[in-house]
Amino acid sequence: MRISWRGAFGLGRNAGLLAVCQGLFTCAISVDLTLTGLTGYQLAPQKSLATLPFALITVAGMVTTWFAAQLIQRIGRRAAFTLGASIGGIGGLISVSAVWHGQFWTFCLGTSAVGVFQAFAQYYRLAAADAVSSEDKGRAVSMVLTGGVVAAILGPALAAWSKDLFAAVLFAGAYLMVALLGFASALVIWGFYRDGESSAAQTTASGGAPSRPLGVIARQPIFIASLANNVVGSISMMFVMTAAPLAAVACGHSINDGANIIQWHLVGMYAPSLFAGTLIKRFGLVRMLVAGMALNLIAIQIAMGSTSLVSFYASLCALGIGWNFMFVGGTTLLSRSYHPSERARTQGLAELLRYAATALATLAAGPALAGLGWSAVNGLMIPVVVLCAAMTGWWIFDQRRHASALPAAE
Repeated sequence: MRISWRGAFGLGRNAGLLAVCQGLFTCAISVDLTLTGLTGYQLAPQKSLATLPFALITVAGMVTTWFAAQLIQRIGRRAAFTLGASIGGIGGLISVSAVWHGQFWTFCLGTSAVGVFQAFAQYYRLAAADAVSSEDKGRAVSMVLTGGVVAAILGPALAAWSKDLFAAVLFAGAYLMVALLGFASALVIWGFYRDGESSAAQTTASGGAPSRPLGVIARQPIFIASLANNVVGSISMMFVMTAAPLAAVACGHSINDGANIIQWHLVGMYAPSLFAGTLIKRFGLVRMLVAGMALNLIAIQIAMGSTSLVSFYASLCALGIGWNFMFVGGTTLLSRSYHPSERARTQGLAELLRYAATALATLAAGPALAGLGWSAVNGLMIPVVVLCAAMTGWWIFDQRRHASALPAAE
C-alpha cells in the first residue's frame, strides 16, 4: 500500500515523513532532556560533573554537524538520516548499560551518541525547506517542527513512566525508550523517505551562478541575522533548560515537578509550529523574530522574579515559544541565504556555529547554577538577546535599503 502525504500536508511526501521523524526524534531527545541531568547527578563521581552527560549531547552534535552536512551531500539524505537515527538507538542502549552498571563515563558515551542523532535530525527542517519554493519555506520548516508537538507532551511523560520500568535500576527503562525511538526513526526513514524531491523553484534558484566563497555567504546580513536568531534562541533555551530541573529540585520541588516543567517547556517549543508558518505569511518575518526575542526577555523576567512552581512553568513555556519563533524565522532566513550548489557548506557552517555556542552554554549551565544561582543564570541571557536584536536590525536596515533602491514597479 502506497503512503501519500501530499494531500495531508500540502508540501510534499517528504515534508510529512520528516514531521513524523521529527516527532520520534523529539520524543527520544526529550527523555534525555528530562532525566539526563538527574541521572548524571546520580552517577557522577563528583557532583560538579552532573551536567556533563547532558552537555555532551550538544558537544557531540557540534563535532558531528559539519561532517553530517557533507555526508548528506555525498550519500543522500535517506542513507545519512537513517545512519544518524541508528546511532541514536545505539546510544540509548549504551546508556541503559551504563545506568544498569553505574558507569558514569560509559553513560557519557551513550549521551554523546544521542548527540550524533541530534546533529543529523537538525537537517530535517532544512531538507523540507530546500524542497519548496521561497514563499513556502517558513511553512515547510514549521510543518516539520509540528512533529514535535505530540512528542513534547509524550516525551517527558514517557520519561516519568519509564524511569521506573526496571524496579532494580532507576532510569534504565527511560534510556531503553530512547533506543527504541531511535531505531523506529531509522526504519521510517529507510522504508519511506525518498531522495530527490525538489521544487522547480529550488532547482533554478541560483540562475546558473557559480558557487560563492563561504566567507562571502557568511558576511551577508541575511546570513548573520539567521545565525543570530538560531544561535541566540538556542543558547538561551539550552542554558536555562539545562539548569531548570536541578534548580527546581534545589528550590524544594520534586523530581516529577522537574519533569513536568520540561514537558511544558517542550510544548512551548513545538506547539507554535502548528501556526508559526502561517503567522510569518500574515504578519511578516520581522514581527515574528521580534516577538520571539520579546518572549525570551519575558521568560527571563518571570524566572528572576520568583522560584515558585508556577513561575518555573510560565518561564520555561514562554522561553519555548520564544525559541520557536526565533528558530523558525532564523531557519527561513538561512534557507534564503544560499544557492542550491552552496547548500552543504552553508548549512554545515551555520549548524556548526550554532552547536558550538549551545555546547558552551550547556557546559556552563551547571557551574553557573552552582556558583551564581537560578536568577543570575537567567539574567546572563539579557545582553545575549539584546545582541541578537542588534544583528537582526542590521539585516532589516539592509533589506529596506536595497528595497528603496529598486524601481517602484516590477
